[in-house]
Amino acid sequence: MAIVWAGLAMLVVAQAGNVAPEQRQTPAHEGRIRVVTAELYSRDIGTGRAVLVLHGGPDFDHLYLLPELDSLADAYHLIYYDQRGRGQSASGVRPEDVTLASDLDDVDAVRKHFHLKSMILLGHSWGTVLALEYALRHPEHVSQLILMNPAPASTADLKIFREIYIQKLGPDYERQRQIMATPAYRAGDPETVAMRYRLHFKPALARTSDYEKLMGRMKAAFIRQGKDGIVKARAVEDQLMLDTWGKADYDLLAKLNAVQARTLVISGDHDFFPETVAEHIARAVPHSELVMLTGCGHFAYLECPAEVRKNIDRFLDSH
Repeated sequence: MAIVWAGLAMLVVAQAGNVAPEQRQTPAHEGRIRVVTAELYSRDIGTGRAVLVLHGGPDFDHLYLLPELDSLADAYHLIYYDQRGRGQSASGVRPEDVTLASDLDDVDAVRKHFHLKSMILLGHSWGTVLALEYALRHPEHVSQLILMNPAPASTADLKIFREIYIQKLGPDYERQRQIMATPAYRAGDPETVAMRYRLHFKPALARTSDYEKLMGRMKAAFIRQGKDGIVKARAVEDQLMLDTWGKADYDLLAKLNAVQARTLVISGDHDFFPETVAEHIARAVPHSELVMLTGCGHFAYLECPAEVRKNIDRFLDSH
């Protein structure tokens, strides 16, 4: 495992010359992918090597990654989709029918829809767990893995995160619990849900400006989803927890020595996940490289776009 520490000096210079993605890219294509009990919403943009993007949450959809991640579309064919029961893939889905196995089947269904023999798999947060589980089941279909701000890959690491998280939030932890106990939150009221996530992500970003940008984006997403969509996505999340972090013995780390794809792990020194989460994953994957970004939190693509782009290009060009 190689470890690279990246700074912000180059970022400041690079950002000054950035051109907005929408000014240099062709429009995205939207579509629907039929799976057993649902239709998955897909969005793809750009040309070049295919990069399938797995969003986090797992109760979110892909839109929180935009527009920043679209900047990669000048060199890669980015494929996004909303995971089953979330975002624009929620219609007709019963939360009890969504499992880790069905989510992995959906990843493969998206791959087949785009006629990909192999692909670069990019996961963010929870999406990194999904990416690793898929790479273990279908190694022949994954050429490279990019794990951005990875979530814990074991119940043990999740426990450590929770302890540190509670300490970082301080009094806001109890305020968050109080919000989550209200009838409005349980009913999926967008304003109340947004209020909860303002507290949840407060220690997750390095700079106030990025935090406010993300919070505005998430609040708009909750309003767009509406109460029913929020409640369904939350129920889907609960189902997925039963298959992973909800198990006392869940330990993906013990299996990662079987991952064949070369892997780039990107994390930040202001991520609310402890640095050990990314370190443990990078150490467990045989052909991996860990990049720790200074002055960067849990949303590296938003907070440190130049450094993220530089490292992704370098990694993919070298393999």
